[in-house]
Amino acid sequence: MPVPRLKLGVAGLGRGFMLLLPTLAAHPGIRLVAAADPREDARRQFRTDFDARTYAEVADLCADPDVEAVYVATPHQFHREHVELAAAHGKHVLVEKPMALSIEDCHSMIDAMRRAGCWLVVGHSHSFDAPYLRTRELIDSKDFGAVRMISALNYTDFLYRPRRPEELDTSQGGGVVFSQAAHQVDIVRLLGGGDVKSVRAATGSWDPARPTEGAYSALLTFNNGIFASMTYSGFAHFDSDEFCGWSGELGQARDPGQYGTARAKLAKIQGPEEEATFKNTRTYGAGLSLANSQLQDAAHNHFGFILVSCDGADLRPVPQGVQVYAHTRRYLETIPSPKIPRREVLDELIGAIRHDRNPIHTGEWGMATMEVCLALLESARDGREISLSHQQA
Repeated sequence: MPVPRLKLGVAGLGRGFMLLLPTLAAHPGIRLVAAADPREDARRQFRTDFDARTYAEVADLCADPDVEAVYVATPHQFHREHVELAAAHGKHVLVEKPMALSIEDCHSMIDAMRRAGCWLVVGHSHSFDAPYLRTRELIDSKDFGAVRMISALNYTDFLYRPRRPEELDTSQGGGVVFSQAAHQVDIVRLLGGGDVKSVRAATGSWDPARPTEGAYSALLTFNNGIFASMTYSGFAHFDSDEFCGWSGELGQARDPGQYGTARAKLAKIQGPEEEATFKNTRTYGAGLSLANSQLQDAAHNHFGFILVSCDGADLRPVPQGVQVYAHTRRYLETIPSPKIPRREVLDELIGAIRHDRNPIHTGEWGMATMEVCLALLESARDGREISLSHQQA
């Protein structure tokens, strides 16, 4: 008997939704039935693209009896409120990273979903990407011995893409720690076993015009003895896609001749209001729609350079698969290019709801990742190592 498609409602038609839109539209197990967004142009576009209902308020979306699950893709600071609304109406939830902005909020979201008897999955994060999941399988095979050390590095133009004022305010979830460390920490935890013992970190906020963290470096120790170094910079100079064969974060081919584009475009914008307006021209319903959201001939998504050092080999996930550096030979274990980009996150959600299959990226997992991110900020602020207490292996 065929499994019925999951009837999904979307809360927030912004950047997170646009990144997942090709997956949502192409996945055979998903049917988009409703959406909520305060912008009428976004709601109009959704109705055009999906012949579906739209609402101005998330509460009305959650009350829609035809919606089985809600994808919460609203700004970070509203995640707790909107997950609790969904739980109050008995809806399953996929909530974007970062899960929330405090451990208290994470606890409240988990408790609300547990009381409702519904599934909570946190994503999309890059730890869903096939090369990282395959690397985890290789680790679990024991063919290369124990993991000892992980190195993660990513240099991007993140801080110099068009931003709303709150995206440059750490207290509202702005900066690279909440938006980008959430990816990198999730990957490192997946590959290291999940159970982080402590964090020692430093952050960089070096541009007064962009007054939030634009870079960080951190050392994570795990309770199983593994240690990991993580470095990220969003200051738009070096681009670590160079280490990935000029394959972009979303698997698209990059042109190195476009160096400096982000800073050049930003230099032409006068003030935060004009910047926010410019960002809104790059969103769903304001020039972007289902028709121009497709990624053709894309490799797998990635999040920069990752190297896992085991006793018997170094394992490097890359957009084409996993590069294995063993004792006497090196080789690429290829993974077929994705037919549906980022489908793993929806597979995990459907697996939980339709097949009662425990997801990897539960609310508890998301809270543990959030604890590392918050500890990173605390360590940088206080100049000390931070011990953790909400981790999950």
